[in-house]
Amino acid sequence: MIHETAIVSPSAKLGKNVYVGPWSFIGDDVEIGDDTIIHSHVVVKGPTIIGANNIIFQFSSVGEDCQDKKYNGEPTRLEIGDNNIIRENVTIHRGTIQDQSLTKIGSNNLFMAYVHVAHDCVVGNNTIFANNASIAGHVHVGDWAILGGMVGVHQFCHIGAHSFCGLNSMVVKDVPPYVLASGQSAKPHGINSEGLKRRGFSAEDILAIKRAYKEVYRKGNSIDEALANIPDSSDAISAFKQFIIDSPRGIVR
Repeated sequence: MIHETAIVSPSAKLGKNVYVGPWSFIGDDVEIGDDTIIHSHVVVKGPTIIGANNIIFQFSSVGEDCQDKKYNGEPTRLEIGDNNIIRENVTIHRGTIQDQSLTKIGSNNLFMAYVHVAHDCVVGNNTIFANNASIAGHVHVGDWAILGGMVGVHQFCHIGAHSFCGLNSMVVKDVPPYVLASGQSAKPHGINSEGLKRRGFSAEDILAIKRAYKEVYRKGNSIDEALANIPDSSDAISAFKQFIIDSPRGIVR
């Protein structure tokens, strides 16, 4: 259903059972998957692909030109997966040619009110961005990560899977998988044990992650020494080590 006051471009492609509410605007080169709900006063611009069963609440701006001053009108893209909830006043911008020309968001994510996702960001699946959390350009956020209210993440940072960034934190370095980080600037404060339990990690895996964390953060090791001391005992540990090895900015310390 498309409300009579909504404006939908003739070039937009809407799937089955898509709802577009009053005064919303769906621009050129936008594709919206089945059963997605666009509430009132939402702006969606393209090129943007939105998957199935998403809900976008009022006054959100999705697929707008980015705020990078280098952007010069190039045809960059935004891709959003399925089953995402995008609450009021969220802003999500398309990419730039300085990266992959793409901002990409996975599935089953919750973006609470006033969240900002900048150009060229890559967000995985099952993440939670609490109110006013903002990620700057080129930030990568792994699966199941949680950003608390008013968290700010510096451009190019990577936030690891299953990590948790606490309320009002300023993140200027990479946060490894499973790590709790908070403060200005954010520092590590243990691992996200409760989150790992809820997601089905075994007691053995959680114990191994705690031991790996201690090697990196509690024993005074250099990064190279810590990594050498951590055995590749499971996929979870291998992911932890590989994130640190690949970290483009260095990890929170």
